[in-house]
Amino acid sequence: MKNLSRLFFVLLLALSFNANAQDENNPWKISIGVNAVDMYPVGEEAPRGEFLDEFFNANDHWNVMPSLSTISVSRYLSEGFSLTATGSLNDIKKYGDAAVDDITYFAVDGTVSYGFMKLIKSNSIDPFLGVGGGYTWIDDIGAGTVNGAIGINYWFSDNIGLTAQSTYKSAFEDYLDSHFQHSVGLSIKFGGKDTDSDGIYDKNDACPDVPGLEAFNGCPDSDNDGIEDAKDDCPNEAGLAEFNGCPDSDGDGVADNADDCPTVAGLAALNGCPDADNDGVADGSDDCPNEAGPAANKGCPWADTDGDGVLDKDDKCPNEAGTVANNGCPEILPTVEVMEQLNSYARTILFNSGKSSFKSETASVLEAMTAIFKEYPEANFSIEGHTDSDGAKSSNQLLSERRASAVRDYLIANGINADRLTSKGFGEDYPIDSNKTRAGKANNRRVEVKLQK
Repeated sequence: MKNLSRLFFVLLLALSFNANAQDENNPWKISIGVNAVDMYPVGEEAPRGEFLDEFFNANDHWNVMPSLSTISVSRYLSEGFSLTATGSLNDIKKYGDAAVDDITYFAVDGTVSYGFMKLIKSNSIDPFLGVGGGYTWIDDIGAGTVNGAIGINYWFSDNIGLTAQSTYKSAFEDYLDSHFQHSVGLSIKFGGKDTDSDGIYDKNDACPDVPGLEAFNGCPDSDNDGIEDAKDDCPNEAGLAEFNGCPDSDGDGVADNADDCPTVAGLAALNGCPDADNDGVADGSDDCPNEAGPAANKGCPWADTDGDGVLDKDDKCPNEAGTVANNGCPEILPTVEVMEQLNSYARTILFNSGKSSFKSETASVLEAMTAIFKEYPEANFSIEGHTDSDGAKSSNQLLSERRASAVRDYLIANGINADRLTSKGFGEDYPIDSNKTRAGKANNRRVEVKLQK
């Protein structure tokens, strides 16, 4: 009767103790099960055994009470830490290697543990380590203990699992031997609140009073168009995300509520109305709907006699093709844009590895460069070669010179005056990227074109 009173006391203590836990959503856990006490003395001199000497000798040393004999209540703290209070009862018949008359074993313990579930990125397996202390009675003799525990939770679902634990207890008093206590039991997590019963705990539910979807943190999507109502301009009419949940009947990329021609596919720039000649003037306002022209001329084109893209009204050389940058007159020197185009081609020139011969796929690039050089017969250019840092520096210098010279020779052979071209190699001295990566090295192996002024 006395021992039953003690167990009842521990149960009350456990149920009122702010103990261990498993996660933020279900902060409470209660476990009930059986325990085994191994009084085989450990870590002591003979006749006591070495630490873990016969740890797995359950048949000879373990005392197991064939009924529910342990209960614990846990509460989650934070960052994987939990606090647990445990009460247990047992009947000792094996004291080490010796058989003894029934001795009552009773313990109450508190443990701070750390779970590794998030660390190992598992949804079901949760190993843990714990430290703590407690008080143990063997019959009427009791003493405080310092405890170290190792265990694992295996969760069958979000709320139900199995907990197994081994605890080493070292007593503060010599009259109580150090010993192991093992336990296994059914665990239930609880305490999470879900007001709208949508399966998302209030703590993580942005709309805790309205059933919603996990994808939207618990907020609803009434028209099931994949856009939560709070961000949906048409919450009761299925639409597209790009239009904030509103439909686009003619599929022209303009939502119906902003489309001046909602039944005819058109352009966003013209509020959803069509533009047959693509001149930026809607067909309904275009005097030449099938011939492109500016809005200032009601959609009809301005004259461009020399076809150089500069309208006669703005062209200082209306009968001689030129460039926009030079007001319709021919350019003597290439523009910055032209030089950028030349270098974009030059950087794609491919050579055979370690050689100055071109790969076959480079032919079209060289042809395009030649065409640009011919457009500016008065301009002079420098062809410059660069390498990565692989190999000897002297070899890289020679290779860069040979490659620059190979490009110059190609241009001369294809009609560019030799007096307009020079070539020079810089080896590995001027990298534009890291030589520690394959991509960086590829960028550093390049040909550049400079305008000689």
